[in-house]
Amino acid sequence: MKLLMLVLALALTHISVAQTPEQNLDKLKIKLPPASAPVASYVNAVRTGNLVFLAGKGPKKENGEYITGRLGENLTIEQGYEAARLTAVNQVAVLKDLLGDLGKVRRIVKVNGFVNSTAEFYDQPKVINGYSDLLIQVFGDKGKHARTALSVNALPFNMAVEVEMVVEVE
Repeated sequence: MKLLMLVLALALTHISVAQTPEQNLDKLKIKLPPASAPVASYVNAVRTGNLVFLAGKGPKKENGEYITGRLGENLTIEQGYEAARLTAVNQVAVLKDLLGDLGKVRRIVKVNGFVNSTAEFYDQPKVINGYSDLLIQVFGDKGKHARTALSVNALPFNMAVEVEMVVEVE
């Protein structure tokens, strides 16, 4: 019995307390911006049942400007990765605005990433990893998702990336 208690006590010391998504954002030193308004005739998100479909967003900076350009032409993979990461921050802001509490996210289900790139650029997955990596850092295992990363020859406002996603919520 003492051995069982000792093993249990040792096991419990290795179990980490789960962080909330908001705590993870704080740890990453990310302050969510206000959810930006749609730029045309659509809404930021539509909830049906326990699924939320988020409209495409891009890498909009605090000053209102987008990270622009084409991968393979005037942006590096690293710059594209950062643009995708910023896009994820903007999408998490939409979720926070909609749900009030990011703890209501059960699972990031699907991410569709569009990369403004030349016909000779083939590293779209490396770019969209910026988006995916941030979701996993914020939501942990709930942030792991199915994904598509596609090349497009142009995006609105010449944005470097645009990403949409589907989220399961409480």
